[in-house]
Amino acid sequence: MSVSTTLRDVIGLDGALPALSSGTLVLIDFQNTYRTGVMALPDADRALAAASRLLERARAAGIPVVHVVHDGGEGSPYDVRAESGRVAPPVAPRDGEPVVVKRFPDSFHQTGLQDVLRRLGTGPDLILAGFMTHMCVQSTAQGAFYLGYRPTVVAEACASRPLAGPDGAPLPADVLHTAALTAIGDMFGLVAARADDLPD
Repeated sequence: MSVSTTLRDVIGLDGALPALSSGTLVLIDFQNTYRTGVMALPDADRALAAASRLLERARAAGIPVVHVVHDGGEGSPYDVRAESGRVAPPVAPRDGEPVVVKRFPDSFHQTGLQDVLRRLGTGPDLILAGFMTHMCVQSTAQGAFYLGYRPTVVAEACASRPLAGPDGAPLPADVLHTAALTAIGDMFGLVAARADDLPD
């Protein structure tokens, strides 16, 4: 089966992965709710382990790190005042690392994320990882693209959950994860399969 040329290639956007040292790491919704209970993701722990390695590299490189968390309100699976809404320990923020609270899938929508990035003096390259690939990661990549950033999503540090497709048939989590990454890579950003694919 042949595949189509990406829209990025058609319009001449750069396809080279950025160096980690030139970017800003944005970790999206690595909250405990995705590890257990109604929102648990099959590959959450695998993605968390990859994100932890990516975060370790980012800190060693001295690049800015920004954490984003979703607040769904008191009593929701995303209640940032409860254990379920807290950032999972493997990627918990350190003192001085900004935490941005959002209420929509796009981390830029009605938040202070862009102001934080400006204050940090970041360039156009944003390295994204988080939960869920098909929802907040994809939405944030699109939002970043619209604002003139150059997002790169690290695939191994993201995960989704199984859902019913339009015909009601089950859509496995890994298929939805791959479809979301493919949609991002068609236009809105670059996709690195592994954190190690990003040069220093």
